[in-house]
Amino acid sequence: MHWLYFLGSLACLGLAMIRSLPSFAVLVLLAGALGFMVAFLLGWVNSRISSSSRDVSHIMSADELRQLREQAQARKAAQSGGDDSPR
Repeated sequence: MHWLYFLGSLACLGLAMIRSLPSFAVLVLLAGALGFMVAFLLGWVNSRISSSSRDVSHIMSADELRQLREQAQARKAAQSGGDDSPR
């Protein structure tokens, strides 16, 4: 989607170069080209950041983390309890 802003910027810049336009129209087209270029850059940066970020669904909740800790402690207690048995 952000590539459409880049094409809009190029179109505004190209139209601003036509000699038969009045100066007010050229200024409006140059402002449009600048606005479209800023929108393109923001969209491009946003897509780059979102493509390199982690998937939120893989982040564990506090409850899941607590359950894993309890399971690990139970396993550790079971292993240490089994090692203390007399021979």
